[in-house]
Amino acid sequence: MASFKIEGGHKLNGTITPQGAKNEVLQILCAVLLTPEKVTIHNVPDIIDVNKLIFILGELGVKVNKLSSNSYEFQADKVNLEYLESSDFKRDGSSLRGSIMIVGPLLARFGKGYIPKPGGDKIGRRRLDTHFEGFINLGAKFRYNKEDKFYGVEADELFGTDMLLDEASVTGTANILMASVLAKGTTTIYNAACEPYIQQLCKMLNLMGANITGVGSNLLTITGVDSLGGCEHRVLPDMIEIGSWIGVAVMTRSELTIKNVSWENLGQIPDIFRKLGIQFEKRGDDIYIPEQESYEIQNYIDGSVLTIADAPWPGFTPDLLSIVLVIATQAKGTVLIHQKMFESRLFFVDKLIDMGAKVILCDPHRATVIGQNFQSSLKSTTMTSPDIRAGISLLIAALSATGTSTIHNIEQIDRGYENIEARLKSIGAKIERINN
Repeated sequence: MASFKIEGGHKLNGTITPQGAKNEVLQILCAVLLTPEKVTIHNVPDIIDVNKLIFILGELGVKVNKLSSNSYEFQADKVNLEYLESSDFKRDGSSLRGSIMIVGPLLARFGKGYIPKPGGDKIGRRRLDTHFEGFINLGAKFRYNKEDKFYGVEADELFGTDMLLDEASVTGTANILMASVLAKGTTTIYNAACEPYIQQLCKMLNLMGANITGVGSNLLTITGVDSLGGCEHRVLPDMIEIGSWIGVAVMTRSELTIKNVSWENLGQIPDIFRKLGIQFEKRGDDIYIPEQESYEIQNYIDGSVLTIADAPWPGFTPDLLSIVLVIATQAKGTVLIHQKMFESRLFFVDKLIDMGAKVILCDPHRATVIGQNFQSSLKSTTMTSPDIRAGISLLIAALSATGTSTIHNIEQIDRGYENIEARLKSIGAKIERINN
């Protein structure tokens, strides 16, 4: 198990290019199972979760050809369905939550899909009901082996139907979408997630020959087709990583340029950071963040305390709330962070309190942050990363702290951030990876 040793308190400077979007690429990779033809994907991030899914695809019999460091070619012309019932798959699939999204494509093309109970971040309950209810609506039979914690769906044929999702689940929408593109007739998915990542999946599927309309809205209409072909697709830059680099710049009071951010796909992210008092400029498709000695949280017009809450797109993404919380610890003013979607995601604040932050955890979903306006800097400490987003937030806190901090269990950070220490070093950070 590896650790980071971080010497905080140094100003950084330079240019960063964000990696490909983790939450998009996990969907896109699963979609290669829908066709026997070649699919080329560019801007694939080299991170643990993505590499695990590529490994699973390889074990399933998908031909994987790495064209360059971030480009791959896939061909699922000889899929090994026996792997799905093996003990190897039970081990491999259970280590990655994103593996749930192979079920929809396998069900659509081969009439069956299985998955062990998937792993991932321990950030609260993340139920799978939306996925399987969608498959059942399309005509699949569901089974669950309680002893092995193994899920399965089977169908001789899928039939289009109208469905209203019980929640706007991103992975649920992606899975049902991939199952319905080869179903007989027309499917409508209402209360569908409409994140840019879902829009990207729809665009890719349409390039492959699918017939999906309503892209970008919460009502998708899918007219089933007989088969899909190959395509070439480029993954968007990761909006969560972009928000993370803004956090790095602000907390270290550094000047930083983030390249090629795809501004039109950032949604409310720029506005939320502006409400925290952070200055930045749009320069072409880049974000330029000047060095700023302080930033003041904007209250509401009536003077009441600002609340930043997560919500399904186009609301603010829950994946950035941890970073917003850390940034707020050194702002001027007070903010209420309301994490609605995951009840364990705010539990990392005890580490920030140990570092000297003024945070009141009101309940599992809400925290009040009283900013210190850099009057009292955070102090170094030793901590453990509980999940991807809390991990990067603690790393940002450590970069701004006085003294040298240690973060254990950094594999959690590696799951979502490509080569993070080398990229931080390139802009002047004092960080070292220690393999214990």
